[in-house]
Amino acid sequence: MSEDFDLLETDSNNKQDKVDVNWGKAIDTMKSKLAQEDDPEVRQKILNATLDDVVHMAEKDRTTLLDAIKDLTDYQDEVGIIFEKFSSLNATEQKVIDDAIKKLERAETELREAEDKPDTWWNNLWGRKSRIKKAQDDLKIAQKERDAADNKAKAMFQERIESADVQTLLSELSFKSQAAISRLKDREVEIKEVEDKLQDAIVEATKNHTRALEKKKEVEAELEEQYALLKQARQELQEIADKQSAEYAQAIGKVTTLEQKVEELEGLKNAYTTLAASKDSFVHKHNLTIKVLTSLRSNLQTHRAKLKSDTEERLKYYDGYVVALKARTDQEFAAILEHLGVKTDEHIGETLAAMHTASAKARQEMMDNIPVHEKIMQGVYSSYAEALQEIRKKDVDIQKNFAERYGIDMKEIFEDYYNAEESTKPSPEAPKEAKAKNTTEDDLLN
Repeated sequence: MSEDFDLLETDSNNKQDKVDVNWGKAIDTMKSKLAQEDDPEVRQKILNATLDDVVHMAEKDRTTLLDAIKDLTDYQDEVGIIFEKFSSLNATEQKVIDDAIKKLERAETELREAEDKPDTWWNNLWGRKSRIKKAQDDLKIAQKERDAADNKAKAMFQERIESADVQTLLSELSFKSQAAISRLKDREVEIKEVEDKLQDAIVEATKNHTRALEKKKEVEAELEEQYALLKQARQELQEIADKQSAEYAQAIGKVTTLEQKVEELEGLKNAYTTLAASKDSFVHKHNLTIKVLTSLRSNLQTHRAKLKSDTEERLKYYDGYVVALKARTDQEFAAILEHLGVKTDEHIGETLAAMHTASAKARQEMMDNIPVHEKIMQGVYSSYAEALQEIRKKDVDIQKNFAERYGIDMKEIFEDYYNAEESTKPSPEAPKEAKAKNTTEDDLLN
């Protein structure tokens, strides 16, 4: 610090950057919701759990995750976290933002190129000013679209996760955790930079405190001299008898000058005293702030380290949970197939049993119908024999008629015919004999 530095001057070149802090309320809402998750019936649910119960529990997990991610997204807005840096956007959602950024950059380039054209009569004649105006309008539109791109992508993201499965929601939560790790690291760096500035401020304030005390002593020494001179001047003033003389007027002027000087020095003394006290106070304030910031930074480091480690382990934990959910689904699917198979077996068994019963009944019906069939066949044979008897009688007449009319004796011919007929004619006993024969010769069950 230079010797001519005046502690009462304001140094406008050493202003520190303001640290903006936005305190959101969403985190309190989230903590409140999480606190309501305690369920006194959890143990009973585990003891009496079935696969159907697991479905409802998994759906509750999904709902809880969905609500938490929505709250986190809202919290991002409240604390000023850039949306696309804190959420895992898919290609379509990211394209909305990327396209808006490219359009804005293109508009800025076109405006810059239009403005870079020399402002000459010839260029203006060929539309320089109109191109600048159009580029400015395009830039405003592009800027507006860029500002709206985050909200559009956010709406698409929210709509997508509304129906997302547990695996997608867990991935989103993991992504947010990893993004939070980076954010905590950046915050630690920011706090450390402020700590360093405060350390410099403490050094500077201590120097200024010391310098203010030194200046105060200098002023006090000069003040004593001026007090002595003022006392002497007042004494001299009293010793002048002629109050109307020039000498008296000069003495009064000297006293007045010394009084002004004393007043100025008193003011400086008070100023340096106040400044020294202020610098001393800020040394303690800065020191307290550093302690607080260091504590916060230490806590952030702890949270970040734990969050980073836990996130790595949690990813494996989530993988196990997702695989378990899939295994539960597969188990349920296998149970459905097993149930379907059992039912199919039952139906086929019923059909086979009915088939066997129907077959046995058909066999019995067939056996019951044999006597009826034989009785019918006896009637058939009797009718057949009766018909042959009538034919024979008629044949006798025909033979006689042939012999009388044509002189041909047909008796021998007809006898040969009937002899052959009798040898092939079945008797009433024939069906039973045939049945017995078939039973003996064609027993397919042996």
